[in-house]
Amino acid sequence: MLPLYEKTENELDIRHIRSRHIAPHLHEALECVYVTDGTLEIGIGKELYHMKKGDFAIVFPNLIHHYQVFDTGNCRAYYLWASPSLCGLYLPLLRQSRPRTPVIPSELLHPDIVYSIHSLFENPAAEEKTVIYSAFVRLILARSLPIYQLSDKPSPDNDDIIYQTVSYISCNFKNHITLTGMARDLGFSPYALSRVFSGTFHKNFNHYLNDTRLDYACSLLQYSGMSITEILVNAGFDSQRTFNRVFRERMHMSPREYRQMCQNED
Repeated sequence: MLPLYEKTENELDIRHIRSRHIAPHLHEALECVYVTDGTLEIGIGKELYHMKKGDFAIVFPNLIHHYQVFDTGNCRAYYLWASPSLCGLYLPLLRQSRPRTPVIPSELLHPDIVYSIHSLFENPAAEEKTVIYSAFVRLILARSLPIYQLSDKPSPDNDDIIYQTVSYISCNFKNHITLTGMARDLGFSPYALSRVFSGTFHKNFNHYLNDTRLDYACSLLQYSGMSITEILVNAGFDSQRTFNRVFRERMHMSPREYRQMCQNED
């Protein structure tokens, strides 16, 4: 998965990759997922939606979302991230509303959506790329939005502790942060934040933080030429020992083995 937690200068990124667990996060980009093999669970807020081969989903900008993979087989999907600037006149609607369910089942999926995804993936360096990117993104939206039942998107405010928690860690996971310091910065008690992690994310603060750092490290292992030492530091881990332990606990292999696996798949 690409480094989703930081802003990028790229207007569009698209990858056809193995699906895996991704911790709750949010960003301003439009995100689309098209499952090609196996299954995938996509979480929006507190709800979890099942996706099977041929299903398609859109994550509207600034919605907390995550991914889980329960299928033990080969699970792969196209993941597309598009800058808000590519959405044209659809952008106000995307910012103001959200679908009641993000998944469009394969039997309802318009073939223009699949055509657009394949075209964007196969022609990443096309001339006049901004115009081409925008045309295909708007075609995807034109064919998908009429299928959705849309509702107003609640506007996060200073009392939205879940939104602020995810946003804070997405912006600060590379730094040394603690539950106490985060609570002080956000104006909540450490106890209130602990309840968010245990009640909403079903894990403690350190586990959630390490998962976020690990997601970023995996993307760097797959898509960058950084050394493993550079990656662990860049992702916010304080030692090689901690990084290796957390990585092996979740991925069941070493960082070096993971990078080699990704290279073999590519």
